[in-house]
Amino acid sequence: MGVADQSKDTFLELKRKKVHRYVIFKIDEKKQEVVVEKTGGPAESYDDFTASLPVNDCLYAVYDFDYVTSENCQKSKIFFIAWLIQIPGYQSLFRPPAKMLYATSKDRIRRELDGVHYEIQAIDPTEMELEVLRERAH
Repeated sequence: MGVADQSKDTFLELKRKKVHRYVIFKIDEKKQEVVVEKTGGPAESYDDFTASLPVNDCLYAVYDFDYVTSENCQKSKIFFIAWLIQIPGYQSLFRPPAKMLYATSKDRIRRELDGVHYEIQAIDPTEMELEVLRERAH
């Protein structure tokens, strides 16, 4: 599984230029590579990001999380999220082979995205709630 140059470039735009709050990636099964599905502007919130995630499919995402430390310093941490979710009632829509493909390709894309601070593998939406990011970042 390859990672498209556009995917790497878009990640670098998030990391260095802060032109994206988040980037959502998907696997293009025909090309056998990870491509950009969607980006969110710098003013978008975590709620905007989570609203962009499907309930019946897998994907990868990076989210640039801004926070203020106890010393009142502005900080930013980049989270890599493997969205491998199954919500009760949606299993019939879920493509189990897709979940396996995403799970086995996760390490490859994660290595290509140099500069990620934390990784989350979410098989349930509660595993990536905003409070989880806050706890990991501090």
